[in-house]
Amino acid sequence: MSRLFPALDAAGHKPALRFGDRALDYVGLRAAAEALAARIADAPRVALWATPTLESAVGALAALLAGVPVVPVNPRSGNAELTHIIGDSAPALVLSAPDVQLPEALAALARVDVLIDVAAPVAWTREEPGDEEPALIIYTSGTTGPPKGAVLPRRAIRATLDALAEAWDWTEGDVLVHALPLFHVHGLVLGILGPLRRGASVRHLGRFTAEGIATELADGATMLFGVPTMYHRLAEALDGNPRLAKALAGARLLVSGSAALPLRDHEAITAATGRQVIERYGMTETLMNTSMRPGAGHRPGTVGTALSGTELRLVDEDGQPIRTPDGETVGEIQVRGPNLFTGYLGRPEATADAFDDGWFRTGDMATIDPDGSVRIVGRKSTDLIKSGGYKIGAGEIENALLEHPGVADAAVTGEPDPDLGERVVAWIVPTDPADPPAARELADHVAQRLAPHKRPRAVRLLDALPRNDMGKIMKRALRE
Repeated sequence: MSRLFPALDAAGHKPALRFGDRALDYVGLRAAAEALAARIADAPRVALWATPTLESAVGALAALLAGVPVVPVNPRSGNAELTHIIGDSAPALVLSAPDVQLPEALAALARVDVLIDVAAPVAWTREEPGDEEPALIIYTSGTTGPPKGAVLPRRAIRATLDALAEAWDWTEGDVLVHALPLFHVHGLVLGILGPLRRGASVRHLGRFTAEGIATELADGATMLFGVPTMYHRLAEALDGNPRLAKALAGARLLVSGSAALPLRDHEAITAATGRQVIERYGMTETLMNTSMRPGAGHRPGTVGTALSGTELRLVDEDGQPIRTPDGETVGEIQVRGPNLFTGYLGRPEATADAFDDGWFRTGDMATIDPDGSVRIVGRKSTDLIKSGGYKIGAGEIENALLEHPGVADAAVTGEPDPDLGERVVAWIVPTDPADPPAARELADHVAQRLAPHKRPRAVRLLDALPRNDMGKIMKRALRE
């Protein structure tokens, strides 16, 4: 069995991780991770207090080297969510940076401080587990109930990272900069484990700033990972900032994920830098499914085509495959491949319900173009609106609304309507709160770009949209 991180043996004193002014080369990283792995090797499962620190990265790597499943915990979670996750996953101990005060919900767990000690390497000889053994247990966002622990095997991590390396030409020469949280797939699996599998380097900012991004890209970083909120702030900061424009233009790859990047931000960044932001599509349960390819000319609004080894299909409301994708017919995405999780921890019924004869039911609604490009239109549970006999995806209406100059941010939901079944409701953050666009103006704007039946029938104004740590709109909070 090949090692999950072969660069630990081969990369020598090449830079591996940097968080602010603290850094480890591959020799030091291996020493620190193996020393910790030896301390936790007998634990059946561990939690990781996933702050954006060097200790979190070393802790995750050590657990993977030891073959101990690790549960990344969001430090910003409330007490009820923390209590649920710890009770559900039952870790034997929690890994944390030494100077962190842990909340009451973790008080009953034995604590192991992650010490960055590279002076006394241990003789680590334990064989790595097989590909089907659990590596990570990452909890879903809990939008339709309590969060569920998705058990991700080592095979899924290997498959996703290798498929992305192929799609993005990701090599040991790349230097990734990001400021994403480390408790979820984007920041931890792609943003930390991805470079370490390739033998590349990571520079984590700790906290996102446009200035910090510009500094790192100007100093040799080649790749940037972010979420739409970050790219929106970069797009705004580009005006009158030639240093930032030059830094972004010099990046080899700009990747956005976790939610759709609005067209206007795509256009602003491309106009200022000549670079296209690459979007990809994944989930906690599937890791990565699709991606745009650099230079392939995918249009903004799509998330590219299926990654190597991953199969996608659309199914209709009766669960029947849509045989000939035409770019117009909306269906639910189902996924099959080595990137899939093995199940929800302790929930065999939920696991069985999530699969259809080996295909994972994503709950995401999309169209697929004849060339295989996927366009997400929303979640089946929250973003598919059935109005007047039509099936409407909230995502495409949100994108259309964001093209209006009077709209700073937008979300779309459906609500019961005695005539239409459901009506389209737009939640708008106006660019100028003192002079918001009229509801009729926004309805006409959408009707002209999409179709008359997709226009909002009601418009509600907000100061800000509720978003989670990954920048996704919490639509349940809007309805409440």
